[in-house]
Amino acid sequence: MKKFLTFTAQQIKSAHSKVKTGADFPRYTQDLKNLGVLKYDFVVKDGSSIYRGENNYNVTLDPKYEALKIADESSAEKLREVIKIHQQGKTDFPTFCQQVADAGVERWVTDLENWACIYVDKAGKELVSEPIPQGDYKKEK
Repeated sequence: MKKFLTFTAQQIKSAHSKVKTGADFPRYTQDLKNLGVLKYDFVVKDGSSIYRGENNYNVTLDPKYEALKIADESSAEKLREVIKIHQQGKTDFPTFCQQVADAGVERWVTDLENWACIYVDKAGKELVSEPIPQGDYKKEK
């Protein structure tokens, strides 16, 4: 029987503490993958998140900030520009969260099995799906 990895909220917070800008995101996702995280949902409204592993194993992190208003009308074009700027390291995480809220993003799903970050609006519509750069971060199986 294959043993599956379990992870803790503290391990996730420790990995996240190394992230300073969007440029650090690929390393962060690899750290999560190494812990056994397969996917996580980040709720833009309050910064809460659910990290999912094998066998329905989940760790939920509480809200990180005061509630943001999510724009009723979403804009994939605006979102792509916000993502581009953040990936270049030009915005911090709180600014990024406000900007994606302004673009109508309700949540994003980071899929570490398919190496994609999917941004979803209030209606559940996928606005943008971005590949997560792996570079030399990807750990051999």
